[in-house]
Amino acid sequence: MSVAVPIQSISLYEGSQVVIHSLTWQDFESILEELGEDRHTRVAYYNGTLEIMSPLSKHERPHRIAGYIVSAILDSQGRDWEDFGSTSLKKSGSAGVEPYTCFYVHHLEQVRGCEGRIDVDLLPPPDLAIESDVTSRTFIDAYKAIGVPEVWLLGERSLRIFILQGEDYVESSCSRLFPDFDIPRLVPQLIRRALEIGTSAMLREFRETLRNS
Repeated sequence: MSVAVPIQSISLYEGSQVVIHSLTWQDFESILEELGEDRHTRVAYYNGTLEIMSPLSKHERPHRIAGYIVSAILDSQGRDWEDFGSTSLKKSGSAGVEPYTCFYVHHLEQVRGCEGRIDVDLLPPPDLAIESDVTSRTFIDAYKAIGVPEVWLLGERSLRIFILQGEDYVESSCSRLFPDFDIPRLVPQLIRRALEIGTSAMLREFRETLRNS
């Protein structure tokens, strides 16, 4: 006998996750509606598998700092951008994911006024997503299906870059968005600096370095 359990009744501790298999796309959409937008958990769906994750609070600040670093570099280069945060990304019928944060640098005219979820059947995917280095295969497969061209996996003291080539991700030492920067070295270094002296102070230092470079 099967028992239906309301998704809201599932409690997750920080750093824990639950994986549910054999769900239809309609099931996934219904679960998103039930979970609502005001929550701490993040979700990924790919090919019938749903993962609900409760991130560790210690992961939140470094990911925000990494986003500030991205925007500082883009500003220094005079490039327009939009930070879409943890906006839900989906490819109808097959994949959905909520990044820690994501950025658009190209196709801005198509997404600038967008509110709510991004359906990549209608709009282009973001150019960059920043994720935790402990991200599961469900999250990675969802990014691949959605077609995000560059994903950064941020660990406690490291950063790994994955570039979408064909139908799979390939780890790279070089960022496609920022080929002139040693991103795997620079971003963790600046995050550590921010934790030492404060984010705003770090950003002032970094922006001054960018102006003088």
